[in-house]
Amino acid sequence: MEGDIAELGKFIGAGISAIGMGLAALGVGNVAGNFLAGALRNPSAAADQTATLFIGIAFAEALGIFSFLVALLLMFAV
Repeated sequence: MEGDIAELGKFIGAGISAIGMGLAALGVGNVAGNFLAGALRNPSAAADQTATLFIGIAFAEALGIFSFLVALLLMFAV
């Protein structure tokens, strides 16, 4: 009985930490959407901001990967 409760807690914690993956997807969409809105307003400056776009996407995606790793550690760690 005690092991079942611990197992349940692991899966609940993994599910909650997996929410971060969805939030990272929203973050990537936000970064890309804001870049597109700015590029449509000022097309001549869009080429200079492409590197900033990729850095922002990488940081947002890294948070999703960290969330995924936490979920895996909660599920499969001893």
